[in-house]
Amino acid sequence: MDEIPKDLVSEIIVVDNGSNDNTYEQAKKAGATALKETRRGYGQACLKGMDYISYGDSKPDIIVFLDGDHSDYPSQMADLIKPIIEKNIDLVIGSRALGQKEKGSMTPQQIFGNWLATGLIKLFYGVTYTDLGPFRAIKYDSLLAIDMQDTNYGWTVEMQLKAAKLNMKILDVPVDYRQRIGISKVSGTLKGTIMAGYKIIFTIFRYL
Repeated sequence: MDEIPKDLVSEIIVVDNGSNDNTYEQAKKAGATALKETRRGYGQACLKGMDYISYGDSKPDIIVFLDGDHSDYPSQMADLIKPIIEKNIDLVIGSRALGQKEKGSMTPQQIFGNWLATGLIKLFYGVTYTDLGPFRAIKYDSLLAIDMQDTNYGWTVEMQLKAAKLNMKILDVPVDYRQRIGISKVSGTLKGTIMAGYKIIFTIFRYL
């Protein structure tokens, strides 16, 4: 959290989705809005954060999503927000494919999966993405229009597909990527890799 540019954000929301490292307590101690989501799933955690925002008195102009495993570089947040402010872009994807990746930060199956998924999206939806990375910024109104539903592995690709179908202004910008802290429940296990791959492909064809 110390790496997040405080001059760019009005609130930091951390969703503890069944962690075993005291994420909730640490986030709260650090001054973030800490939430707990007992239902497992990446999308479920993101939906929890969105639900919290929906009940707030004031709504943000932009929401930035990033993983809490230290793999993203929060200092690059300005690079994601800038196109929204200056060029009226709806959705900005932080592309690891365009940035610098630390050795070992992405597994071969992750790299291949991103290549395959973005290739299928270009083929069937006519939109060019270079990554399905978690580090992304989106106008709050655009996020509401997308009407996110996925509760697990298909979250990132659902957002990108629906943005394409709604003819939103989309842009990929380079972001750097480093080895995460801990073991990923997705790329770190065979089951997680298979399930994520299946769900992503399923979601691509679901919204055709």
